[in-house]
Amino acid sequence: MNTNLTQIGHWAFLAGIALAILAGFVAAPFLPIVLFILGLIVGFLNIKEKESSRFLISVIALLLIGIGVAGLEFGKLAPIATSILNSFIAFVSAAGLVVAIKQVLATGQPNE
Repeated sequence: MNTNLTQIGHWAFLAGIALAILAGFVAAPFLPIVLFILGLIVGFLNIKEKESSRFLISVIALLLIGIGVAGLEFGKLAPIATSILNSFIAFVSAAGLVVAIKQVLATGQPNE
């Protein structure tokens, strides 16, 4: 069963990356919700306890980069680049939300 969940998490990650890139070229109103759900799946199934801190730092860096890049001009590529970045942020931030909540709950557990 654990192997099946690992495979689901792996495919959810790959699908999220592919859909985030596809979002730059195709407008679909449901895509942010799908990316968010895939991010939740990745957060639950892929990110292990020992990877949590490194992953959360990466999510913070990505969000800051997204904010910084939003003010830059990309010329004709601006809508595509912005859409891809926003979609990727929606995907990764959902995974970050799950991992952050798991870390908060783990921190509140009594030490044995």
